[in-house]
Amino acid sequence: MQVFSKLPNVGTTIFTVMSALANEHGAINLSQGFPNFESPQRLTDLVCDYLQKGYNQYAPMPGLPELREAIAGKINLMYGVEVDPGSEITITAGATQAIYCAIAAFVRPGDEVLLLEPGYDCYRPAVEVNGGIPVIYELKAPDYKVNWDHVEALLTPATRMIIINTPNNPTGNTLQTTDLLALQQLTSGTDILVLSDEVYEHLIYDEASHQSVLRFPGLRSRSLAAYSFGKTFHNTGWKIGYCVAPPELTVEFRKVHQYNTFAVHRPTQHALADYLQDAATYQSLPDFYQRKRDLLLEVMAGSRFKPLPCQGTYFCNFDYSEISDEPDRVFAHQLITEHGVAAIPVSAFYTSGRDERIIRLCFAKTEETLRAAGERLRKV
Repeated sequence: MQVFSKLPNVGTTIFTVMSALANEHGAINLSQGFPNFESPQRLTDLVCDYLQKGYNQYAPMPGLPELREAIAGKINLMYGVEVDPGSEITITAGATQAIYCAIAAFVRPGDEVLLLEPGYDCYRPAVEVNGGIPVIYELKAPDYKVNWDHVEALLTPATRMIIINTPNNPTGNTLQTTDLLALQQLTSGTDILVLSDEVYEHLIYDEASHQSVLRFPGLRSRSLAAYSFGKTFHNTGWKIGYCVAPPELTVEFRKVHQYNTFAVHRPTQHALADYLQDAATYQSLPDFYQRKRDLLLEVMAGSRFKPLPCQGTYFCNFDYSEISDEPDRVFAHQLITEHGVAAIPVSAFYTSGRDERIIRLCFAKTEETLRAAGERLRKV
């Protein structure tokens, strides 16, 4: 039997490849974006407590009301926006599932979806498997700024959706108020939807504020925003997140969600509903991760790697052009096999494979790990 692939150009992700290579060579893994320290003990205890209490059957399809109410309270505290927990918040199996459901709910064959690259690698396959046509706008190092006039030139009557990611993985760049206002103006009077990946909303540094689409009325009315508790509370393996969207968009989103996942792990939902009552659990995160960012920059200061600006996320990019002329995938391989540190080549985040001799390092690691990695990288 002949098999016809709907994603013929999709293979194993660069994250899996680099992590496997790191394990094979015993390298320090700063490639894949997961913390190597534990989730908060109180949150873990709460999950275990609800497991033991027998909260082990299906949760409601949209998510536990208590958790959705807690999220609505968090949004109001952070952004000054009233969100209805019943009709505008849906609990999902991580942000990636939220992103997929948003695309599947609204993108039809032949629809164009504008992607800003470098970007997270789940966007394009989700568009393509649903028959959409990715339209790529490339951002360039070192600042990865968006020229919204150039974005506007890419829009056509077939444009159905624009996907943004702020803070951005892999660049660490953030969209500013002027960017969101430009996007709001750009989409005004159109039927274009915005899918906003905001999983790193709490990882913003240097006393800056996250500019969510929820802050801008003209964007909020046409946006689906995806969030991740795994990124927020250092437990990426739990795969729990949520989507915030206006009622009319949420209705369509849930039509896909109910047949894609239906319900999300119930004990974790109960635990998070309790845990979010203390706002310090997430308000303390910028300082926590900024210290790690600053430590990575400190231990890299004596190296030949040149750091690029990092305004958010737990990734920092480094230009290695003073060290090697090798393509970034080759250089990243050499870092593992010859120097014992795993990184991600940033060209992997471009459809075109654009190579600016830049690697991405994850600093969601213990101090011991970051210092050990820095010691090795200073010798490169």
